[in-house]
Amino acid sequence: MALPPRPGDQLTAAGSTTRVIVIRASERVTDPIECGGVPMVPSTEAPPAPSDEKPPDTLIGKRYVDATDTLELLCTASGTGHLTYGGQPLQIKAPKALPASD
Repeated sequence: MALPPRPGDQLTAAGSTTRVIVIRASERVTDPIECGGVPMVPSTEAPPAPSDEKPPDTLIGKRYVDATDTLELLCTASGTGHLTYGGQPLQIKAPKALPASD
């Protein structure tokens, strides 16, 4: 990506059906966001998605964060290839515990 990602940006993997929305990105996020080792592109510039016949590596509805918590992505379409930022894999964000209602 030429510009740093901003919240609300929609990105698509060039080599799979994976799609994400940027939820949070600090101004320090300057490296490319990748899926399967290929930089993700804005959804408006994405080529047609190939059909993924393998089980997905990136799961729809999951939030992915980097180790320093400066980047958060929401997966809107599952696909093959793991999400990475700066060469480091992004991890699924743990859900917040809800307060007990007892």
